[in-house]
Amino acid sequence: MAVAPGFPARRAALKSLDAVMRRGETLEQAEAAALKGVDGPADRALARAIIGETLRWLADLDLLIDSATKKRLPDDAKPRSVLRLMLAQALRLQTPPHAVIATCLPLLTGGPRRLAHGVFSTLMKREVSLPDVPTMSDAVLTRWGGRAEAIAPGLIDPPEVDLALKDVAETEARTLEMGGVSLAAGHVRLPRGTPIEKMPGFDDGAWWVQDLAAQLPPRLLGNGEGKRALDLCAAPGGKTMSLAANGWTVTALDINGKRLEMLRENLKRTSLEAEVVKADALTYHPAKQFDAILLDAPCTATGTCRRHPDVLHRIGARQIGEMTEIQQSLIHQAVEWLPSGATFIYAVCSLETEEGEDQARWIDETFDLQPVPITADELPSGLQPTKEGWLRTHPGMLADEGGLDGFFIGRWRKP
Repeated sequence: MAVAPGFPARRAALKSLDAVMRRGETLEQAEAAALKGVDGPADRALARAIIGETLRWLADLDLLIDSATKKRLPDDAKPRSVLRLMLAQALRLQTPPHAVIATCLPLLTGGPRRLAHGVFSTLMKREVSLPDVPTMSDAVLTRWGGRAEAIAPGLIDPPEVDLALKDVAETEARTLEMGGVSLAAGHVRLPRGTPIEKMPGFDDGAWWVQDLAAQLPPRLLGNGEGKRALDLCAAPGGKTMSLAANGWTVTALDINGKRLEMLRENLKRTSLEAEVVKADALTYHPAKQFDAILLDAPCTATGTCRRHPDVLHRIGARQIGEMTEIQQSLIHQAVEWLPSGATFIYAVCSLETEEGEDQARWIDETFDLQPVPITADELPSGLQPTKEGWLRTHPGMLADEGGLDGFFIGRWRKP
């Protein structure tokens, strides 16, 4: 039997949803496998859009499904998963209901197909809608507390595209040339869907893609003026390039060889230089001293939930606990390598207090380091440091300008 056009994209979305929700895979891992059977960039983009919107609005989609069933469908029931995808298309992607039915019901057979058809048709007749902002899951609400309400507006849509400029002095000219907006010196924001490789400046390495929040940790080290910096967990290289462009002599260390190849390619495209070292930071012994160490530590990455909404559903206490142990081991190493007068920056793209504020307090209690408070004049307009002198960002900040990722950043100096 011939399948309806667009069916492979829906099948890939279902496979991705299953991999994330049942097996705990990252969305990147799930899509890599699921999209193998999907031909053409348009269908692949459609599959990504469907799974992204489904994960972003999952709690609200489930509430709608539960309102139209006499008996609650189990969370891992295939009809529930298919209905989630169907509603995400109809309510978020404005796919006509008949097209949703034609391309999604073939994912089911027999009674489950009739059930899904009935529930979807019922909800369409009711002319249901989603709330203005996504509802957070109970697990996320428990972890984020009152912050969840402020974060949620930043999750309505996928993020726009942020660029970091190699030459800060070109900010105004590049912004005008590309038709973007700038929220800080050295930053340009473009609409999502912009064909990056076709934008002026790509081939000559004038910029690289990097979320505004991720641009901040290296900026907070200031001008290098020939001083040495160690970028720990450096790949794929955004912070390394920022440091190199700002005058630092950079050693970029990472354990992941594949990601280091991306770093080397980025350095080549931008004509920036750094010493690239493949090593485990926990066993690495630097042969030289550094004036600054930047540790953008491995973390749960819940701060990237705008573009990776899977983290809203697959991250829990176990993953957070594992990450905090790794972070503390890396912090121990980094502090041990700091000579007198050197600066240390700890950063994570996480919204979890355990990985951010709690780690900063642990650093204060454990090591002989002097806090170097972050000041408002070092930050883009609209962002403020905490009373402790740290920086905490989340997707709901700068909402009118398109938001930014969630990050925690702290800064210290070795006496």
